Amino acid sequence: MSGRILVVDDEQPIRRALKVNLAARGYVVDVAATGEEALLLAAQSKPDAVLLDLGLPGIDGVEVIRGLRGWTHVPIIVLSARDGERDKVAALDAGADDYVTKPFGIEELLARLRAAVRRNKPVAETPVMRTESFIVDLSSTQVTRVDGEIVHLTPIEWGLLEHLVRHSGRLVTQKQLLQAVWGPAYETETNYLRVHMAHLRRKLEVDPSRPRHLLTESGMGYRFAE
Repeated sequence: MSGRILVVDDEQPIRRALKVNLAARGYVVDVAATGEEALLLAAQSKPDAVLLDLGLPGIDGVEVIRGLRGWTHVPIIVLSARDGERDKVAALDAGADDYVTKPFGIEELLARLRAAVRRNKPVAETPVMRTESFIVDLSSTQVTRVDGEIVHLTPIEWGLLEHLVRHSGRLVTQKQLLQAVWGPAYETETNYLRVHMAHLRRKLEVDPSRPRHLLTESGMGYRFAE
């Protein structure tokens, strides 16, 4: 896989190491040491993905994410020594696609980078998501089992499933789901999510106690896995 990657980190050894490793695998790499430089370079070079440190001088990483999300859906993978739940949630709520804690293995990072770029490819206007046990048709707002039986979902259940499927493979935070399905006034009502996700799992998962598709990211949100 090749493409253009923007690496944003104030530590020169990390910038150099990432540039060498990415270039060796066929990527074109731009580097930035500050948030301001990152926003300028992103606008000029239109990268296929951004690897972003949070602890930057000047504009910090979360503000860079918000700045990028004002005009682009480019995949953003945060690389940070901050491993607290609050920092992760803040970055993901701002629009990051993934979060990797330093120190990290280069092969894991490359795998996450490839996955993020794949997910960012345009999808069909009326996508159909197939799993081994059920099929989600976003165009007809319908879920069927593989034997053709229709699964009846409530509007709330469908809203949750649709949002997760449209962001398949990505972590969707609790706040993002609550805002998308219930509205901004409900962004702290996490108990709503727990109840309705439990109902959804009972209807779709072969073993709701060990879900394969509707996954919980503890303390952060949910992820749909094909």
